[in-house]
Amino acid sequence: MVVTESELVQAVAHDRAAGRTLAFANGCFDLLHVGHVRYLHGAAAEGDRLIVAVNDDRSVRGLKGPGRPVLPASDRAELVAALRGVDYVVVFGDADVERLLLLVKPDVHCKGTDYTVESVPERAVVAGYGGRTAIVGDPKSHATRELLQRIAGTKDQGPSTKDSTPQ
Repeated sequence: MVVTESELVQAVAHDRAAGRTLAFANGCFDLLHVGHVRYLHGAAAEGDRLIVAVNDDRSVRGLKGPGRPVLPASDRAELVAALRGVDYVVVFGDADVERLLLLVKPDVHCKGTDYTVESVPERAVVAGYGGRTAIVGDPKSHATRELLQRIAGTKDQGPSTKDSTPQ
């Protein structure tokens, strides 16, 4: 379910009182693809509840450049919330997720395989409150940028060279 920050704080308090563990993932999730699904399923396996923080439109533009996001934050949040294993989705506009991590203090902060535990920027924040960092999902062989290029016809329309699975 898509929630505000205050609703998230209330839900987290209820879950903690019930003894549930919390996993946390974040990203832009612009043009949802199988890599996103695998990342979120891996994150969901790390706790009893999964919180997903979705970058707002302004921060996506800053991270990804002109023409992005393709979908507005409200649509991206709703799509992510519809995935099995995702319990709460919150849209955020900060430059990073440190403030949200400190607000909800999840047991596990999950990042994709384009990181190592040592390279996760928020690792020290998470360790500081006693949480752990986990790397989840499949190898980073899916990219929204490549999908957009294929849709625009600016790249060969055949199978990705990173994935030799026949279609």
